[in-house]
Amino acid sequence: MIARFTEATRDRLVASDPGFVRLRLALSAIFGIVLAVLVLLPFGQPITVVMVGAIGAMLSAFTVHEDTTRQELVTLLLVLLTGAASLTLASLGASLPPLDGVIFVLLIFVAVYAQRWGSRGIALGSASFFLFFFAMFLQTHLAQVPALLGALAAGIAANTFVRLVLLPRRPAKELLRVRRAFRARLVAVIRAAQAYLEAGGRNDKPLRTAANRMHECVLMVEDVAPDVVDERAVGVLRRRAIEVELAVEWLVITLRRTAAEDLDPGTRADLVTALRQFGALIGRDPRELPVISDSAEFSQMLVAGSRIGEHARPGDELRHAIAELAIADVNAQRVAENDELPPEDVPEVEEEPERKAVFTYDNQTRGAIQAVVGGGLAVLGGELVSPQRWYWAVLTVFVVFLGSATAGATFVKGMRRLVGTLVGIFGGVLAALLVVGNPPATLALLLVCVFGMVYFSRVSQTIMAFFITAMLGLLYSLLGTFTVEVLWIRLAETAVGAAAGMLAAVVIVPVRTRSVMLDDVATTLEDLRAFVERAGELLSGRENVNIIELSRTLDRDVDQVRRTIEPLTHPVNVSTARRDLGWHVQGTLESIAFRARHVAARAQPGMFAGDERLPEVLAAITRKVDTLLEVVRDPSGADRRQLDHETGLPPGECAGDATRRSLLSSLDQLDAELVALGNAFGVRRDKTHPDAGYGEG
Repeated sequence: MIARFTEATRDRLVASDPGFVRLRLALSAIFGIVLAVLVLLPFGQPITVVMVGAIGAMLSAFTVHEDTTRQELVTLLLVLLTGAASLTLASLGASLPPLDGVIFVLLIFVAVYAQRWGSRGIALGSASFFLFFFAMFLQTHLAQVPALLGALAAGIAANTFVRLVLLPRRPAKELLRVRRAFRARLVAVIRAAQAYLEAGGRNDKPLRTAANRMHECVLMVEDVAPDVVDERAVGVLRRRAIEVELAVEWLVITLRRTAAEDLDPGTRADLVTALRQFGALIGRDPRELPVISDSAEFSQMLVAGSRIGEHARPGDELRHAIAELAIADVNAQRVAENDELPPEDVPEVEEEPERKAVFTYDNQTRGAIQAVVGGGLAVLGGELVSPQRWYWAVLTVFVVFLGSATAGATFVKGMRRLVGTLVGIFGGVLAALLVVGNPPATLALLLVCVFGMVYFSRVSQTIMAFFITAMLGLLYSLLGTFTVEVLWIRLAETAVGAAAGMLAAVVIVPVRTRSVMLDDVATTLEDLRAFVERAGELLSGRENVNIIELSRTLDRDVDQVRRTIEPLTHPVNVSTARRDLGWHVQGTLESIAFRARHVAARAQPGMFAGDERLPEVLAAITRKVDTLLEVVRDPSGADRRQLDHETGLPPGECAGDATRRSLLSSLDQLDAELVALGNAFGVRRDKTHPDAGYGEG
């Protein structure tokens, strides 16, 4: 019983944190803080200086995320330089109010604007801002600056030591952990499918969530694999991973269709049992998996899934989908040196990184302007609440704008921040009262809060805000200034900051969610057009190209659209029409990405060489993509190109084997999904026109 509980807990942990990436970052923050404190304590520095060293170690772990060790070292050095400037300015501004408020607000612009330079820009901007904030929180002054800079250097050096020596990134182990997480998430999909079927097809949210989480894990497998295996093995691994993912998505599609049928209780119970047995079969340790193909359960599964055609029984389509997933899973686990490799290597062209203009006016600039205005409003409102702690409101403005591209995203983050702070107040009060007068216990709880803040930062803004608020309550206790009133002031300042940020996002050069969504959809369509063109070159035999990589680019485009439209689909949005629009666009793009993955997994060079139907199908898809690009780039435009009434596939069955029929069918269905996407943007089929064009809906 205990062993089963331990195994289930381990599986849940592995599935929730693939590769233990978040766990490593959280432990890196904890060990860095402990090491920095141990280094600084013998020098007899005051508690504020020691805290700066601990904060430097925490921020280094929290903000610096680069692809290579060299890039990390460069970014850490830049964090030291910008952080030193930030501490100096904060200490100077504290002696010359209101200079501190002016510098703080201007620093918001720099930090938000710096996001355009990717992870390094985010790290430098965030570290500078938070160090300025903590300097005001600790009430530093100019005489302490040399000691503060030394403590900051010690904190960053401690994190560097932990990052490179104590907890270095080990890609081989990380890949193994990610693959185990993939299995755990695959089992989670099967369990969600089982629950969905038992409930009679009601509430498919857990099923969708499980499938999306497995998709994220597949992308992580592909990201880590190039650091461990050679290029040819990566190609095989990607193809096998796509096969499993396709089988899972087909299982989900078949499950929905089966659940909607009028099944008798015996058949439904039999299907639920089949899903349960399959989940138990694949839930074993990955190192044992190749032998499942020799087991009796596996053979029975294949037999049960083979009754398709005139001998089929109700539910056999789902049994067949389970058998296909079982085969795909075994093939994925047998990726080894003797595995069948692609016919020839496809050279990958390295693209030069896009250079960002230093000064330009775009959505990022608009967001920085909004943040400055919101910061100014927060200073004014925060002063009214508490002249000593107004900087809490400015902190909230920065947090809600960090990583937010639209007014809707800012609103959602502001609400999450407020809820997390409210809950964190109670946690902070309880924690502070429990350890009052006990510095070791206070430090231990502080480390717990830091761990929770870093571990959940990529998962939930609300949980992260909870741990931040609880941590600050403990810091006040450690400094001897804790009162319940202080935490209520913290809540009031957070509310002022959230309101200021939301007001600025909505009123000052607003960036609408729909506008950014259209830009992201346009990027997806452009990459889809490139995918279709390159797939045509591969299938016709004109050129051997890597369309699997192009299909993954589409996956990432769809992920970006999903993040952008979250404010539309979030429950806080009271507009049913906008929620429906968001779900429609997201669902259709996900279907398109699924079809593209199917084409990428099945395509072989020259499969349709000389087949006259392929150019017609591809041309029809390309025309629809071009039309939709015009629509999303100019939603109010009256003149739009007409789309063909035909689906792009001539009548008659495709000649060739089953794989070729399946592939061409996927292209045809991809074409149909584009029509659905056109409907999502108000482009409908005009049945009264002889050419069946599309007009404004």
